[in-house]
Parts: sequence; structure tokens; C-alpha cells
Amino acid sequence: MARRATGGSGTAAAVRAARRPEVRLPALEPYGGGGLEPDGDYDGLEFLDTDFAGQDGAGARFMDCALRGCALDETSLPRARLLDSVLTGVRGVGTDLAEATLRDVELVDARLGGTQLHGAVLERVLIRGGKIDYLNLRRSRLKDVVFEGCVLVEPDFGGARLERVAFVDCALKDADLSAATLTDVDLRGAAPLELSRGVDRLAGSVISPAQLLDLAPVLAAELGVRVLAEE
Repeated sequence: MARRATGGSGTAAAVRAARRPEVRLPALEPYGGGGLEPDGDYDGLEFLDTDFAGQDGAGARFMDCALRGCALDETSLPRARLLDSVLTGVRGVGTDLAEATLRDVELVDARLGGTQLHGAVLERVLIRGGKIDYLNLRRSRLKDVVFEGCVLVEPDFGGARLERVAFVDCALKDADLSAATLTDVDLRGAAPLELSRGVDRLAGSVISPAQLLDLAPVLAAELGVRVLAEE
């Protein structure tokens, strides 16, 4: 059975698995267009290949919705709420979801860059497939979140709180964990597992023996240990 470090005294405990969302969408109505509106209320709608580039939906609520193939370039959605919804094949650069709430959400095969999720709350979220570059999750809260089969390039978890978060067959490249707090975070499925900062914040996570060897140079540098070949 996998074990996790307790970061001090106490007994080791099995890592708790993340709970995945169970999204069951009702019969959806097609979105009639007209563009997003700040504080808009969108319930039971299907957005198909809709171009939201540059639109302002700050504070909007999406409940029981499906967004398929939508463009989100520079879309402004700070403090938005995405609940019991599925986003498939969305794409965009500079999407602003700062301080948003994502609960019971599936994000599938996304192609995103520079997405702003700082200060956001993610609970029971599945991110499967696709590639996300420069994901900003600083000071966010993630609980029961699974990253599966996706590529994350330079994600920023600085100051974030991660609880029951799993990386499954996921590439994690140059991740920043500085000042992050990890509880029951399963990193064993991350390949590669590359940390640019915050190796000292790994307490509360589980990694594999092979990953430990890969991280050895970074850990040694963090501890101020010089590794020299014998003369």
C-alpha cells in the first residue's frame, strides 16, 4: 500500500484518493447567442463552437451546461461559477477565471495558455487530456481534483492549498509549488515530474521511488548538499 510522509512525528497513513465529479447533464437547450453578460445566468445550455473571445462574463453562473469547442481567448470570467458542467475541446489564450468557483466540472481536451485561476476554488474537478501552458493557480484552493492524461507546462501553484489532488498519466513540467500546502496529493502518475520551485513543500504528497531519484539533485540543492564524485 502506498504511504505518505507525515512531515514529522506520527504514523504514516494511506493517501486518500481524490473524489471525481459525477456530472449528469439534463437535456440541454442550444445557446441562442447574443454574447456573454456580466453576472449572467446560464442554466441547462449547450454552447457549441461559440466564440467568446474578448467577451465579459464577470460573475456569470453556468449551471448544468456543456461548452464544446468554444473559443475563450481573452475571455473575462473573474468570479464566475461553473457548476455541474462539462467543457470539451475549449481553447484560448489569456482566459481570466480569477477567483472563480469550479464545482463538479469536467474539462476535457482543452488547449489553453496563460489561464488565470488565481484565488479560485476547485472542488471535484477532472481535467483530462489536452495541454495547458502557464496555468496560474496561485493562492487557489483545490480539493478532490484529478489531472489525467494532460500536459501542464509551468503551472504555478504558489501559495495554493491542495487536498486530495491526483496526477494520473500527466506531464508536470517546471511546476512552482512555492509556499503551497499539500495534503494527500498523489504525484506518482506524473511523468515527468519537474519542479522549478517549492521542492520543500512536498510534505503531504506521495511520489514513487523513481521520482525520488529524479528529484535527488533538486532535493540536494535545497538542503545545501554538494554531491561530488569520489577522487
